[in-house]
Amino acid sequence: MKNRIVNRWMMIIGLSFIIYHLSFSHAVAQCGITNTAFKSGEFLSYDLYFNWQFVWVKVGTASMSTVQSRYKGQDAFRSSLITRGNNKLDNVFVMRDTLLSYTTLDLAPLYHRKGAKEGDRYYVDEIWYSYPDGQCHLRQHAITSKGKHNWQNTNPGKCVYDMMSIYLRARNFEASKMKVGQKITLPIADASKMQDTWLVYQGKETIEMKNSSSKYRCLVLSFMEREDGEAKEIIRFFVTDDQNHLPVRLDMFLRFGSAKAYLTGMKGVRSPLTSKVK
Repeated sequence: MKNRIVNRWMMIIGLSFIIYHLSFSHAVAQCGITNTAFKSGEFLSYDLYFNWQFVWVKVGTASMSTVQSRYKGQDAFRSSLITRGNNKLDNVFVMRDTLLSYTTLDLAPLYHRKGAKEGDRYYVDEIWYSYPDGQCHLRQHAITSKGKHNWQNTNPGKCVYDMMSIYLRARNFEASKMKVGQKITLPIADASKMQDTWLVYQGKETIEMKNSSSKYRCLVLSFMEREDGEAKEIIRFFVTDDQNHLPVRLDMFLRFGSAKAYLTGMKGVRSPLTSKVK
């Protein structure tokens, strides 16, 4: 009798876990996208340039890596982006940013963290994503530059992303089906707020890399957000017009000036770089 009761409880617990897992997987899938652009082990490196009195000066480096990992018992992609300014930039604006993101293998966001030393302040943003009842739920945590911890819960009722998961997702858009000027709305969150941002497809362009003779045929995408009631371009992406959609150049429009990032190295790329002009 005792064994029968134990077995029944084990069956109930097992079924509950399976039902929860299937419901969770279905909800996450609604916010995902099929990944055809990259694979585990991809590593990209960049040189950063800042427009200083009409001259482009190298001011630092950036690197991004993506590997398959585990997050709370499930398979996931772990992506990190690290930017480091050099001594030249430190004289104007200190920049030490580290971004970390976990997503499902179909790129639905699970966790995001940004630790940033920008200027004279250091802050941390964190977001935990969950999908109860098929709805996206955010648990947000901010550590301000004064060391204060702020927590909040948000139930947006739609899929929401962060800067890292948007980047991964955008690499998988099929631009051959897009028209110049087409907009793709992407709700984005940080530790304190949520807002609608969007990508605008600007067409195709062949670009030459800085300090290199390499040329790539690229798709051009603008990342836009609303500031003081007006649309503002934040970043312009030049991504290779092939299956990888590698960002080979980024033009950044910052509050303190303009900056550019050029790809300098790559490892573990998923598909042939057919966009490279020979």
